[in-house]
Amino acid sequence: LGMMYQNGLGVIQNNVEAFTWYRKAADQGWAAAQYNLGMMHEEGMGIEQNYVEALTWYRKAADQGCAAAQYNLGMMYEEGLGVKQNDVEALIWYRKAADQGWVAAQYNLGMMYEEGLGVKQNYVEALTWYRKAAEQGHAAAQYNLGMMHEEGVGVEQNCVEALIWYRKAADQGWAAAQNNLGMMHHNGLGVEQNDAEALTWFRKAADKGHAAAQNNLGMMYHNGLGGEQNDTEALTWYRKAAYKGHAPGQYNLGWIHQNGCLGVEQSYAKALIWYRKAADQGYAAAQNNLGWMHHNGLGVAQNHAEALTWYRKAADQGCVAAQNSLGYLYKEGGLGVEQSYAKALTWFRKAADQGCAAAQCSLGMMHEKGVGVEQNHVEALTRYRKATDQGCAATQYKLGVMYEEGLEVEQNQAADQGHVLAQDQTGRMHQIGLRVEQ
Repeated sequence: LGMMYQNGLGVIQNNVEAFTWYRKAADQGWAAAQYNLGMMHEEGMGIEQNYVEALTWYRKAADQGCAAAQYNLGMMYEEGLGVKQNDVEALIWYRKAADQGWVAAQYNLGMMYEEGLGVKQNYVEALTWYRKAAEQGHAAAQYNLGMMHEEGVGVEQNCVEALIWYRKAADQGWAAAQNNLGMMHHNGLGVEQNDAEALTWFRKAADKGHAAAQNNLGMMYHNGLGGEQNDTEALTWYRKAAYKGHAPGQYNLGWIHQNGCLGVEQSYAKALIWYRKAADQGYAAAQNNLGWMHHNGLGVAQNHAEALTWYRKAADQGCVAAQNSLGYLYKEGGLGVEQSYAKALTWFRKAADQGCAAAQCSLGMMHEKGVGVEQNHVEALTRYRKATDQGCAATQYKLGVMYEEGLEVEQNQAADQGHVLAQDQTGRMHQIGLRVEQ
């Protein structure tokens, strides 16, 4: 009778009347009625909302083995509704419901094992519970299962298996899975590379408001991947992502304003605004570009101290360009930055270790001249050679000069690669017969 009143079946819908009849049945120990009574207290249906009272009735039903009540009891403990927040207690009730096959409880149990809430983090156990929920068609569990297979978390990495689970979730309209499915087709992970298919999945997710997919869709249109290049579409989707607070989208919009492309007039001021939004979210590329604009006075008064702040934020996240720029600022000093060769060396080395040719060149110069470090031509040569191997023209010339000065380097490499000064140097050496046949 309570259900009939609650759902308006054969009678005018009336939550107050439904509550009355649920209470009569609940007082007689009927578990389903106790659960429904808990729901009405929790939602404030037919009675004033009362989490404590909801908890009481859920517990009565849960103690009788009602899986739905056990799940809701777990939720209230997890969220601290009507009771002190307690992940351990939440885990207990989720497990009781999950053991009865309650799919939402299986998913939540997987989440708690994955994040280590109320229990020691255990990816294998998380995978087990996600799989149970996923096999019952739970889209979020299918997505998470795909993520774990893609990243090799709790299981051996398997992009084919990841693709299967993403597809199941995507077919249910799960936007994050649709976006990831697009990425896998774009990158050829677990499937043959196919930008047209990637574009299709990005569009599905983007149309649902998924910010990362909107940014990805912008990138596809920007570069003409999977379809014709379209500046208008690219800009539209970048903006949608940026306005949703998506840091990569904000960065891309900043880059567009900085460079004046996609039909947008160049504006350093607008670029700064968007870079700052992304940088404030910790996006390293935006922090680096913000540093660069302060460093060079683009759209803002030149300020090396402010540039240093942003470079440091990006560099601490491993951004190689920022690490190299930090090295340069400390090496040169001035405009609010105290010169420090020791710090310069530190940051040049970090950048060089990530393969930055410019940083290798700077390290070579500092060792060659003994700037901030003991002069060491062997180390200088090593650094110059590494940069030269990456095609750095400046170090190709340096190697030529050091060869002329009697240091063992690869003869004529700089000249052969087209460096004008190196070609001139080599010509003079042949002309005067210096360490070569005249």
